[in-house]
Amino acid sequence: MKKSLIAAIVLASASFGSSAVMAQEVVGNSPQELELIDNSAFFGDTFEADNEGNTFADRFTFTVDGDVGMNLDAIISSISRSADVGLDITGLALYGEDDTLITNGTMLQSGEMDVWSISSDNLAAGDYYLRVSGNLVSDAGASFGGAVMLAPVPEPETYGMMLGGLGVLGFLARRRKQKQA
Repeated sequence: MKKSLIAAIVLASASFGSSAVMAQEVVGNSPQELELIDNSAFFGDTFEADNEGNTFADRFTFTVDGDVGMNLDAIISSISRSADVGLDITGLALYGEDDTLITNGTMLQSGEMDVWSISSDNLAAGDYYLRVSGNLVSDAGASFGGAVMLAPVPEPETYGMMLGGLGVLGFLARRRKQKQA
């Protein structure tokens, strides 16, 4: 009798817990294509009120063109009056074609203000997306925003020219100093 009572309690608890999980919904406006202007863009999403307990996993897509590799730097943030209002960002990641994870972002701050950053070097031509994930911690409306920047990877010849130019400037400065003495 005791075993069947314990089994019934465990089963009831498990079904209660699973119904709470099943009630959770993924919300958000995804995917969104980033409009890169001079290799930079702003992005973000806003969530209506009454979404407490729901999660989001927004995708922000972009394309790298050309033969030159690109470095990527991005930052996202959300702000609220307290840590138990609004949303909680739980992840930032960069994916390539075929949903291949390239790198994960770094959480810089969490609580009233969530801040995450991500960097990746030498992205080849192709399609990519940033994924921002998290959960809504209250019934208040919430939003997050971010910025992304792509910069061309300097070619080895550029470094050589820069070092050569610094060498010439050093030589001229030394020669001028000797001439004055």
